[in-house]
Amino acid sequence: MPASPMLRPKYWGFHLLALVLVAIAGGLGMWQLKAWQQHRTDEARDLTKIAPEELDAVIGPDDPFPGRKVGQPVVVEGTWVQDATLFISGREHDGRDGYWVVTPVAVGEPDGPALLAVRGWVADPADAPGTPEGSTAFVALLQPPQGTGQVDDDPADDVLPQVRLADYLQHVDQDLYGAYAVITDDIPDGDWPHGETAVNDGTDGLAPASIDQLPEVGRTTAIRNLLYAIEWWVFGLFAGFIWWRWTRDEVERLSEPGTAPLG
Repeated sequence: MPASPMLRPKYWGFHLLALVLVAIAGGLGMWQLKAWQQHRTDEARDLTKIAPEELDAVIGPDDPFPGRKVGQPVVVEGTWVQDATLFISGREHDGRDGYWVVTPVAVGEPDGPALLAVRGWVADPADAPGTPEGSTAFVALLQPPQGTGQVDDDPADDVLPQVRLADYLQHVDQDLYGAYAVITDDIPDGDWPHGETAVNDGTDGLAPASIDQLPEVGRTTAIRNLLYAIEWWVFGLFAGFIWWRWTRDEVERLSEPGTAPLG
């Protein structure tokens, strides 16, 4: 059986060019795909185990919540605000329904802007320990304010259905940060500071609360990289198709009587 005329050395350059174009397109497509995956991984990263930052380095009193800092550990230093502890209903712990215990912490001056701190969980507000007094310092996980649309059936009591700043402002005279923080005792050894910057007397007598939110990946995150990957693969397929079509046409041309090879 005679060898295909397309295997002659004079055609090797055409084959090599097609191979290089397909390989380049495939490689660039994979590079863009990995960039798309990395961007999405970065956006969904769990910040809860990284080193804490000072609160004001992450969010200021008048700043909107930084979307990429959900779950960020922050060091909070300030003074407990008295007569401002409220309870957030509908919170579970070990399968039991109960309440979060939330007390504002005035950051800086005692009458300065306050950050809502979730001190822990309790089954019944009547069993919750009193509000700590004086200064405090702790590490907590930053969370965006909640806004599920739940209505507070009794604005006069000390129970709220969610950590919503507009509801809490009716119970405190100070400005509030556009965030709240959950104090946690889930601190692996060596992962972040212990001692006074990790836990404090504000959590005494309470079960630990768990955070509600970690970063979610948006549908359009790094979508351009994904589209570029598809574009490069389409280009590679097109190059491969052109090579196949040219090879077929050249074989047909060479099969005609009296036709000499190209070149």
